[in-house]
Amino acid sequence: MDGDPAVEPELDSFSLFLPLPYRVAFILVLGVWAWGSNLHYLHLIKIDVPALIRYPSRSSPSQSSHHLSTYRFATLLTLPLLLSLLLFWTITRGTTSSVVRWEILPNLYLLLLVLCFLLPLQPLSRTGRYRFLSTLKRISIGGLADAHDGKFGDILMADVLTSYAKVLGDLFVALCMFVSSGKSSTGQPDRGCGGQFLVPAIISVPSMIRLRQCLIEFLRVQRSKGGPEATSAGWGGQHLANALKYASAFPVIILSALQRGYDPAKMGMSEAGLFRLWLSFVFLNSFYSFYWDVAKDWDLTLFSSAFERQTPEHPWGLRRHRYFHTKEIYYGVIITDLLLRCTWSFKLSPHLDHFNDLEGGIFIMEILEVFRRWLWIFFRVETEWVRNNRGPAPDDVLLGDYNAKFDED
Repeated sequence: MDGDPAVEPELDSFSLFLPLPYRVAFILVLGVWAWGSNLHYLHLIKIDVPALIRYPSRSSPSQSSHHLSTYRFATLLTLPLLLSLLLFWTITRGTTSSVVRWEILPNLYLLLLVLCFLLPLQPLSRTGRYRFLSTLKRISIGGLADAHDGKFGDILMADVLTSYAKVLGDLFVALCMFVSSGKSSTGQPDRGCGGQFLVPAIISVPSMIRLRQCLIEFLRVQRSKGGPEATSAGWGGQHLANALKYASAFPVIILSALQRGYDPAKMGMSEAGLFRLWLSFVFLNSFYSFYWDVAKDWDLTLFSSAFERQTPEHPWGLRRHRYFHTKEIYYGVIITDLLLRCTWSFKLSPHLDHFNDLEGGIFIMEILEVFRRWLWIFFRVETEWVRNNRGPAPDDVLLGDYNAKFDED
C-alpha cells in the first residue's frame, strides 16, 4: 500500500489497535492455552484424556505431563506474538497509514505460527503436533477413525473446529487481502474478498466435516446389523439426528451472507423478510444445538421425563455419575451454554443490533464462542469417561471399549 488516503479508508479504533491478522493469531494461541487447561483440570480430577483419545501415554515418570507440554508449546507461541505486537505498536503509533503499510509484521507471525506446528523439532511437543496434524488431515478429507484408533479424538477436534469457523473465515480474509492488489491485511477487513460466498463456504467447512462424520457413523451402524454391536447400537437414528443439527447451520450461514450483500433487485424478498427467515433458522439451530449439548453430549436429564430428571440417585436434571465437585457447576454451565448459544439475540435489541457488525464486536463474539467450547470440552470429556466406565447411553456408539478404574463421586 502506498499510504494514499484515497484508497485507504479510515480504520476503526479497534482495528488500529489490533488488526485482523493479530486477532486471528490471538484466538488461535488462546485455543492452545485453553486445551492445556482442559488437560490440566481433567487430570486433577483423575480423568485420563490421552487414554480416551488413544494418545500415547508417557513412557517414563521423568517425562513432562501432557498439560505441561501443552503449556510450554503455548508459551513458545505467545512470546513472539507479544514481541510482534509491541514492535507493531511502537512503529505504527496508531496511525492509519502506518498500520496499513506494516502488514508484514502480523503476517510474519502467522507464518511462524504455522511453522511451529509443522517443523519436526523434538523439544516442541513433536508427538502432540504430529498427532494434531494427522488428525486434522484425516477429518479434513472426511475421514473418521475407528473406536480403537481414536475416533473420539476425531469427533472432539471436528466439534472444536465448528467453534473456530469464523476465525478460519477471518484467516482467509486476512490472507486474501494480503495477496490482493490494492489491499492490506491490516486495513479495514473486506469479508467479501474472493467473492460474496467464498468466505461463507469456508465457514461452513467444519460443519460439513462433522456432518459427514455423523453419516459415516450411521452407515457403520447399518453395516453392523446382525453383528454383536447391533443390539446396543440400535438403527443409528441418533446419528441422523446429529447430522441434522449440523445441517441446520448451513441456512444460517447462507442467509447471513445474503443479508450482508442484500440486493432487492436480485433477492425477490424484502430485507425484513430475509431477516425473519434468518431469525427462524438461527433460532432452530441454536436451540437444537443447546438441547444436543445438554441431553446428548453431556447425558444430562434436563430434557428427560419428570421421573428421570429427579431421582434419589442424582440431583434434578443431572445424572448419577459425576466428576465435577458440585451440582451448581453443572447448572451454571448449562445456563452459560444457553446464553452463549443465543448471542445472535443482540440483533433484536435496538441498542445492540449493530454490535455484531463492529470489528470489536465480531472479535468478542469469536472469543465468547471459544470460551463456550472450552467449557463444553470439560463436560463432553467427562461424559465420555463416564460412558466408558459405566456403559454407553442408549443408541450411542461413539465410544470404543475402554477399561479403567472409576472413582465414585
